[in-house]
Amino acid sequence: MRPIIDAHLDLAWNALSYGRDLTQPLAAINTYETGMTDDKCRGHATVSLPDMHAARVRLCAATLLARVKPQVRPAEGFDRRDIDYQTPSIAHGVVCGQLGYYHWLQQCGLVRMIGDAAALDDHWRDESADAPLGVILTMEGADPMGSPDDAAAWFDRGLRVVNLVHNRQNQYAVGTGADGPLTDDGRALLGVMQQLGMILDLTHLSDQSMGEAFDLYDGPMIASHHLCRALSPHPRQLTDQQIRMIIERGGVIGIAVNTWMMRPDWTTGVTPRHEVTLSMLVDHIDHLCQLAGNCKHVSIGSDLDGGFGNEATPDGIDAIGDLHKLDGLLKSRGYSDADIEAIFYGNWLRYFRQHLPQVG
Repeated sequence: MRPIIDAHLDLAWNALSYGRDLTQPLAAINTYETGMTDDKCRGHATVSLPDMHAARVRLCAATLLARVKPQVRPAEGFDRRDIDYQTPSIAHGVVCGQLGYYHWLQQCGLVRMIGDAAALDDHWRDESADAPLGVILTMEGADPMGSPDDAAAWFDRGLRVVNLVHNRQNQYAVGTGADGPLTDDGRALLGVMQQLGMILDLTHLSDQSMGEAFDLYDGPMIASHHLCRALSPHPRQLTDQQIRMIIERGGVIGIAVNTWMMRPDWTTGVTPRHEVTLSMLVDHIDHLCQLAGNCKHVSIGSDLDGGFGNEATPDGIDAIGDLHKLDGLLKSRGYSDADIEAIFYGNWLRYFRQHLPQVG
C-alpha cells in the first residue's frame, strides 16, 4: 500500500465544532453520532487519525478555519458548527483554539507539526509502526488576520500555507460564489507572505482575484483542493488557463473528493450516489496530466472532512482509506507505478521539500 499525502483536511474544525474525537476509529465516531440530526454528515465521517494511519496517510496539510462575515445572522442563532463570526478578533480566537488542538495532538504523540524542510525529511524517514501523522499548518481564508502585519506572528506559530479567502468576500479578496479583485489589504498581505516565504494557496479565489494574484505574487503557489472546470463547469473549479499558469509556476494541484465539485447539480439525498464515480475523479487527474504533459503537477487534496461525509463522496469512497482504489483505476488508464507514486505522495513531498523554510 502506497503512502499518501493529503494537502487539505479540516481536522481541528471537525474536532472542535462537530465534537468528533479524531483519536477514535471511524466506526466509533459514526456509532457515537447515530441519531444526531444537526447535519447530514452525522454518522458518515470519513476521516480519523487511526484510519489515516491504517491507510498510510503519512502527511497532511491541516487547516485553521474561521470566517469574518458580520452580515451573517442566522434567524435560529449561532451553531457551533458555523464558521462565520462577527469580527476578526473572534475568528482569531477560534483558530487559536484549533491550533491548540493540533498542539495537544502533538503532545500526545499523535501528530508531528512540520515547519521546515529538515523536519519534513526527518518525518518522512520515520517509518516506524507508531510514527505520528505529519501536519503542515494551513489557513483556509485569512480572515483571522486582522491586518497583513499579523502574517509574521502566524508564521512564527508555524503557519506555512495561506488561502486568502474562502467563500464570497473578506477584507483580502473575493472568493467562491462571487467575483472581483483583491483588496488593498490583500495586495499588502501577498507582499508580506512573499517576504516570509509563505506558500499561497489559490483555492477559493475568484477568477479576477486569482488573476491578480498570479500577476503580483512571485512566491510559491499551489491549489490545494480543486477540480477542472472543463469537466465540471462551475466557477469553483480551475479553468485550463489557470491550470497552465499553476503548472508554469511549478505548482501542484490537489484533487478534491466531493460529489458536488465533480457534478455541480448534485443534491445530497436526491441524486443517486452511483452517478458520481471514482472513474470520473480519474478523468480530472488525467485532464491535469494531459495539460501538463506529465504527472508532476497533480496530487491529492481530498477535503474529505470539509463539512460533508460519505453521503456526499463518489461511489466507492466510504472512508479515507478508499483513496487507494485510485491506484487500480490509474493503472487501468496506463499510468505507471512511478506516475501513481507521484500522484499519491511524490509531488507534494517534492514541493514541500523545496518550499518549506530551509534551515541549518
